[in-house]
Amino acid sequence: MRTKESFQKAPTRQQFGILTDEAIEQSRKRLGVPQPQHNPPHNYEVTWDGVRHFAFGYGDDNPLYCDPGYAASSRWGKLIAPPTFLYTMGEDAAPKPSPETKALLKGDPFAGLGSYQAVMEFEWWRPLEQGDRCRVLQAQVGVQPKPSRFGKRTVHITHDYIYTNGAGDLHAVRRGTWINAERHTSKKVAKEKLVQEPYTPEQLAEIDAAYAAETRRGAEPRHFEDVRIGDELQPRVKGPLTTTDVVVWHLGWGMQLTPPGSFRLAHRIRRKAPGLYPPNDLNIPDTVQRLHWEPKRAQELGLPSSYDYGGMRETWLCHIITDWMGDDAWLWKLRCEHRKFNYIGDVTWVRGKVVDKVRQDGRNEVHLEVWCENQRGETTTPGTAVVLLPSRSAPRVELPAPPATDLDGMVRHELVRYGVGDQEDTE
Repeated sequence: MRTKESFQKAPTRQQFGILTDEAIEQSRKRLGVPQPQHNPPHNYEVTWDGVRHFAFGYGDDNPLYCDPGYAASSRWGKLIAPPTFLYTMGEDAAPKPSPETKALLKGDPFAGLGSYQAVMEFEWWRPLEQGDRCRVLQAQVGVQPKPSRFGKRTVHITHDYIYTNGAGDLHAVRRGTWINAERHTSKKVAKEKLVQEPYTPEQLAEIDAAYAAETRRGAEPRHFEDVRIGDELQPRVKGPLTTTDVVVWHLGWGMQLTPPGSFRLAHRIRRKAPGLYPPNDLNIPDTVQRLHWEPKRAQELGLPSSYDYGGMRETWLCHIITDWMGDDAWLWKLRCEHRKFNYIGDVTWVRGKVVDKVRQDGRNEVHLEVWCENQRGETTTPGTAVVLLPSRSAPRVELPAPPATDLDGMVRHELVRYGVGDQEDTE
């Protein structure tokens, strides 16, 4: 059981923006502790409109997500949400914190540092269906200091977001690792130079041809027996990325980091957390997220221009996989690493291939290598995935079982998974 004496205060103002041993130790003490959600979800319920807006935001009009009539005739029996729709969901499932827990969670040990998403990993066990509500439990499960040539010193923080559906059954887990580094240090050594030239008519024609060629497996089952190692997934193209694309993405995804609302509603939040709204050139407070659509803000932080979100590329990888696998299959696992920025103006080619297929514990698993590649031939986000396919002898895919039966059990499982060990108290 944790005691009051084990808690430390959040970093002082003198430590703001500095990565210290004390901050790392403070973060370690949060392992396994449920963290209350401060923002309401973008969607409280899975609705036709909410799912459609999300899918359209990444360029997907799959009728399984966008047409309730079509979805009703599928094996799911109703409209379901795309895999990463969980980003938009999640009423807080954290228990009411004790005074000791409140003290532990007060403040951000890494306040003022640059925080960059490095890895995101998903497991899905059942879909979110039209009419579902959803709860989420967030807990930190990893703290790993690492040296970095870019920022001299970093710390990798892993958070789990564990989701249940409306019936309380485990839906999925999202495991995210963020790299925290001192901004002023990284700015001094940042060497990336972005050179972008206007697209030629021929280049735009190639992109348009790829859009026109897109096909979807849909209702035709892709059987396990018919898949071969080395098979390539039909590419998907995303771009050239514009600020408009980011705006449309936000319509379906929500704001995520910035509390929802504008004008008076934003004013109320700004009074409580002014650091979320650094002033712009006109001395007007504006969201920290604006570096994703305001190039000058990105440049102030040592980056050559605005860039996308990791969640966009994770969703694009899901898009290529779900189009390839068909309605009757199940995307079980996805892991990807965000290694390079995807800047406004860049084109992303989403690619994939089959690297293995195995029958295991009654499952027909197809293992994929997937990746995002820009117009300069650089892989920005490599990843792997596991898809469960039907077979001719077993046409109905059985959904995988989660490794625990409830949220608390999942937290314990994840702590062991990350080498922390079982915890007596996760309050």
